[in-house]
Amino acid sequence: MQIVLASASPRRKELMEMLGIENLKIIPARGEEHPPRGASPEETVIALATAKAREVAARCPAEDVVVGADTLVWVDGRIFGKPHSQAEAAAMLRTLSGRTHQVFTGVCVLRGERAMSACEESRVRFRALTEEEIAAYIATGEPMDKAGAYGAQGRGALFVESIEGDFFNVMGLPLCRLGQMLKKQGVVVL
Repeated sequence: MQIVLASASPRRKELMEMLGIENLKIIPARGEEHPPRGASPEETVIALATAKAREVAARCPAEDVVVGADTLVWVDGRIFGKPHSQAEAAAMLRTLSGRTHQVFTGVCVLRGERAMSACEESRVRFRALTEEEIAAYIATGEPMDKAGAYGAQGRGALFVESIEGDFFNVMGLPLCRLGQMLKKQGVVVL
């Protein structure tokens, strides 16, 4: 049995390794992400995480445990995924400036026919940002591959006043919840 991470995210890989998972295999999902229309943020991340896990599980032995995840930022009734341009990243950061937003991560753990999925929510408060700070941060390139255009574990930490909930959820993988899900699938991490 191997643990398979259905993600190309270097942050998720680092987090799984931080848990001490030694037999970790990385097989990124290749399919297009199609959020369900009219779905809540929770339903969206669970559906996307499940689709990723199922796609990768179809290419793995049945005894492998496959972990899929998807993260989004939610503010003003809108989903903020990864920005497609620097202008979109700047617009996202302006919206988040001086406010609290929600980060949702859906996780799906598959082992054979047994699937478990869950959603974790955290609330993140940003301090007020200047246009100069937004431009300088975008120039680092860090915002371009992250939901909401920031990384709380990187230079984006300079913007985060507080986090309510699982910090690792904000990084893209709620470790406490994942550990419990893995345990229920017969994988003891600790």
